[in-house]
Amino acid sequence: MAARGRALGPDLARGVMLLCIALANSHYFLRGDAHLGGFPLDGGSVDRAVSWAIATFVDGRAFPMFGLLFGYGVALLVGRATTGDRPAARRLLWRRAAVLVVVGVVDGFLFYAGDILAMYGVLLLVGSFAVFWRDRWLLAVAALFLLLTSLPDAGVFGAEGPDPVLLPPDPVAMLTDRAAAVALVSLLGPIGFAAPFLVGLWAGRRRMLEREGRHRWLLVATAVVGPVVAVLGAQPLALAVAGVVPVPPESDQAVLGALHGASGVAGGFGYAALIALVALRIERRPDPGPVVTALASAGQRSMTCYLAQSPVWAVVFTPFLLDLSGTLTVTSTALLATGVWLATVVLSDRMRRAGRRGPFEILVRRVTYGPAAGAAPKVGQEHGS
Repeated sequence: MAARGRALGPDLARGVMLLCIALANSHYFLRGDAHLGGFPLDGGSVDRAVSWAIATFVDGRAFPMFGLLFGYGVALLVGRATTGDRPAARRLLWRRAAVLVVVGVVDGFLFYAGDILAMYGVLLLVGSFAVFWRDRWLLAVAALFLLLTSLPDAGVFGAEGPDPVLLPPDPVAMLTDRAAAVALVSLLGPIGFAAPFLVGLWAGRRRMLEREGRHRWLLVATAVVGPVVAVLGAQPLALAVAGVVPVPPESDQAVLGALHGASGVAGGFGYAALIALVALRIERRPDPGPVVTALASAGQRSMTCYLAQSPVWAVVFTPFLLDLSGTLTVTSTALLATGVWLATVVLSDRMRRAGRRGPFEILVRRVTYGPAAGAAPKVGQEHGS
């Protein structure tokens, strides 16, 4: 397995999720004559096919899985680190949240304005009061947030090109223009990911991604239904992005965008369940193999791997650096994203072989648990560290 004492499922899911996040983020930098859902509409047939695949399987599907796994890891962390001492648990989570906020804000200013770490830090600050809620409250509030965030939102799938904060003309504009954007993402972003986070807390209490037991039927049902709902719900916009059907009028885009987002939550849950079922079968083998081990290693170092993507986007797309946002296509950008992800997987596996955590995982542990927290992986290391 990827690490002694760790279940494979959550780590493997995080490793795969990092690829989805890279694909979901990178095409939003591309310029073009017209856009829909962040995709330029003036590409060739290959670009249109790649756009359809990303819009169908990735966009709006990766981040709900991220939120679910984040909540899942928080539930395991609280279960391991505390024994019913609620104030101690909250202090631990607040320290962890502080690291996410600080690192996320720095990344948002210097590299990628759409960084979500600060958002998850704020979510953890508020969500620290939810970790001891009863199950029915977790699920009820999650349903409420899912309903609210599934309402039509004008402009979500509009025809605008890249957000100007992603492509600042100079360093001064980069720092000044991003202040409001980073604050907005950090403070309002948690609303959109509250539902997956709360469901992740509920699932983490049962360790559903690690133990089949009496929850197998729910895992199987989620693994089957979730991706089907996600694929079907994506088609009205995915087919328009691919040029198969006309671009819907602006009056309809908000409704179709809401459908795309709501079905994506089901898809994110389904992906996590499917990967967990695959991991449970792999765990029965004496050796999971080098590919699975490397992917799980990236999952164990997901924060470091995620942050490693941001400098690449900054160097490649920023106008006062390489400025390739008008040169690269959806296809070439997807290949770039895949290559960056593969590089982080290889690097993570090298760190695993050397017995080292990722640098940002070390930072989180030292702030959360104190300077004595070591850099070498240990048996029972908490998920999401």
